[in-house]
Amino acid sequence: MTDGDFPLLEAAIACAIHEDPSRDPQCARDLGAAAVARLTHRLNNESAEEALAETMAGDLRLAGDLLTYEDPDNADILAVAERRKGLAVALGVFYLHAAQTCGLTVQGVDFPGHFLLRIETEEGPLALDPFLEGRVVLPSELTRRALHAGLTPNVADRLDRLMAPVSDRAVLIRLQNTIYARATQARDFPLAERAALRRALLDPSDHRPWLDVAAAREGQGALAGSLEALARATALDGGAALAARAQRERVRLQLN
Repeated sequence: MTDGDFPLLEAAIACAIHEDPSRDPQCARDLGAAAVARLTHRLNNESAEEALAETMAGDLRLAGDLLTYEDPDNADILAVAERRKGLAVALGVFYLHAAQTCGLTVQGVDFPGHFLLRIETEEGPLALDPFLEGRVVLPSELTRRALHAGLTPNVADRLDRLMAPVSDRAVLIRLQNTIYARATQARDFPLAERAALRRALLDPSDHRPWLDVAAAREGQGALAGSLEALARATALDGGAALAARAQRERVRLQLN
C-alpha cells in the first residue's frame, strides 16, 4: 500500500481499538461521514478553506481543548469524536479525511510544537490551524510560532520549509508519538509501550520506535523485553544505532 492509498481515519480508529478493543468505533465513522456530507454541500458556495473550517468547526463543533489540554482523551480519536474537542493532530485526522474525500488537496504539516494543515488554493498554499477552529495562519504568525518553538531566524523565515507537507501515515505516527510522550511523562509505561509498538507497525523500517519500546519496557522492569527491542532497533538501523547499543549495555548491566 502506498501512502496515497493510506486510509487515515480507519487506521486511526484501528490504533484506538488496539488500545481498548471493547470500544465501539462507530462514533468516529459517523463523524467522518457527517463531515464529508457537510463539506460537499458547502463547497458549492464557499471557498475551499472557508468550507472546510465552517464544516469542521461550525457545523460539527470541532475545536481544540483549551481548558483541559493535558486530558489523555484529547489524543484519542474515539474520545475526540464523542467530545468534539482534542489536540490539533487528532482533530486534523477528521479534517484530512473530509477534505481528501471531497477532492481537496489538504495535507498535514509537521510544524514544531503544533500540528497544522496545508490547503492548496488558487492563490497558493495556506496554513490552517485545526486547534483554532481551522482558521488561516498568516505567514508572519508562522514565523513567530517557529521562533517561539526554538527555530533559528534563517529557518523561521523559510515558509517553504515551515509548510512542508507530510504523508497521512506521518500524521498518524505523530499522534502515536504524542500519546507516547504524554504516557512517558505520566510514567504510564504500558501505555507508552503500546503507542511505540503502533509506531513500529506504521513504519516497519524505522528503528526509533523500538528504542522507545525498549525504554517503556525498562520502565516496567521488563529488562529481557527491553533488550529484545534494542536488538530490533540495532538490526533495522544496520548496526549503526549507537544510542541503541549504549542503552542495551546499560540494561544488560542491570540483568547481571
